[in-house]
Amino acid sequence: MKISVVTPSFNQAVFLERTLRSIHAQRGDFDLEHWVIDGGSTDGSVEILERWADNLQFVSEADRGQSHALNKGIARVTGEVIVWLNSDDILLPGALATVAQYFTEYPDIRWAYGRCKIIDEHDREIRKPITWYKNLLLRRYNYTKLLIENYISQPSTFFRKSFYDEVGGVDESLVYDMDYDLWLRFGRIAPAGVIDAELAAFRFYTECKTGGAIDPTLKVAHDLSRKYAEAIGRPWAAKINYWLYYRRTSLIYRLMAKRDKTT
Repeated sequence: MKISVVTPSFNQAVFLERTLRSIHAQRGDFDLEHWVIDGGSTDGSVEILERWADNLQFVSEADRGQSHALNKGIARVTGEVIVWLNSDDILLPGALATVAQYFTEYPDIRWAYGRCKIIDEHDREIRKPITWYKNLLLRRYNYTKLLIENYISQPSTFFRKSFYDEVGGVDESLVYDMDYDLWLRFGRIAPAGVIDAELAAFRFYTECKTGGAIDPTLKVAHDLSRKYAEAIGRPWAAKINYWLYYRRTSLIYRLMAKRDKTT
């Protein structure tokens, strides 16, 4: 099986090499293809990619943002199964071998997710209560539960290229939550498989998109919940999303940010 990793990147030189090492240290019974779609970085990222050119393929040019970069990258790949890994996140050891085995054993599964840790800019695990809570939710996939709360972590979600093409890729109009939108479109067609393993780590820090803009992110997520919930006649799911996910999560992140400033 060939697994393709697509990494959209822009001015992430401080993290990029750690991401690359995590991908190319993977070993197992699979073929690896890796495309990095760089948005014209000026921080030394291109020089890093040139050093890794024997292991990956990349382009560096201005684009229309992360969603556009992702669609550009996936249009180029030839793997059967794809993961989208941002240039500040990492794969955990053994992740791709686990994924290859899973999709081989379950040929009818079109997309699947595993567990994901949260790390800081120094690679230290943080936000363990949030990880524990999400892990509790993701034990069993359920579309209504997904409408209420996005419990699926993007770096640990894998999908067949044919399925991505079928749904039309990510929505390039979205700056935030393009992953949640994709999961909700996936889920309307096929249930997700659950891979019982830690596969990746998401990096949370002030300058990252989620860390620096949690309220806009949650607002877009609620709008998406309402859109897809109403489309299937379950508007009540979006109302629960508003209170259980949007308002509660905003409060939790504000409290954590306040605590971080005092420690």
